[in-house]
Amino acid sequence: MNSVAQLKLKRLEPPDEEEFATPVAERESALGLPVTLNKISKRFGGRSVLNTLSLSIEASEFVAVVGRSGCGKTTLLRLITGLDPVSDGHLAIAGDEVRGLQGRVRLLFQDARLLMWQRVLNNVGISRDTGWRETAKQALQDVGLADRAQDWPAVLSGGQKQRVALARALVSRPGVLLLDEPFGALDALTRAEMHELLIRIWSAHRFTTILITHDVAEAVTLADRIIVLRDGNVALDQKVDLPRHRRSGAEAARLQNIVLGHV
Repeated sequence: MNSVAQLKLKRLEPPDEEEFATPVAERESALGLPVTLNKISKRFGGRSVLNTLSLSIEASEFVAVVGRSGCGKTTLLRLITGLDPVSDGHLAIAGDEVRGLQGRVRLLFQDARLLMWQRVLNNVGISRDTGWRETAKQALQDVGLADRAQDWPAVLSGGQKQRVALARALVSRPGVLLLDEPFGALDALTRAEMHELLIRIWSAHRFTTILITHDVAEAVTLADRIIVLRDGNVALDQKVDLPRHRRSGAEAARLQNIVLGHV
């Protein structure tokens, strides 16, 4: 039997039985970190994706980035995580130049990307740092899945898998959370539930959040500020001065029309 098969068949040690009842808002929260982009450009061969883009995102701010396919949204996230280097300009997190992968930044994809041969708890605590079980249980409670710790990913719904992926991102208490269309594949009801969950957790932990989405209504619902990218640069920087639970209403519709007019 090869090593991969042995890994998949390996029995996992069961976690402690106690659950964590402390509400998320009462736990110590990691403050968000500011992100600064100064005349950033990114080229792939002869193709320019981002062109001297400048943007300042405040600590704990919730920003949505929208734009047509190919406008540079995902490239922007990859630069912030340090997965790709900038071609020109300067990118800093909390004043520190981004050079290589950033331990204070977490990225959540549309696909949950769970390890199907690991139970839910082990997927969340994948880093295996000291005390990982307790931290992973706390993160699962935050996303409402404390009772699914010993389930296999295969028995979870799409929304539950995304909750596990979110818990995995939260377990390290990131200063910046990047979301690359994480709810795009979910049905409307599950997407609305995930919106409520994300806002609750963000309100408690106050990490800086940057959401990539094609859904302008989703951007207005979630964000405090909407950035429209077009031709590799900022076409609109729009504040959203509305209270939460803003899925509908004349003002929300007006903001959606403003954003759509710049996409």
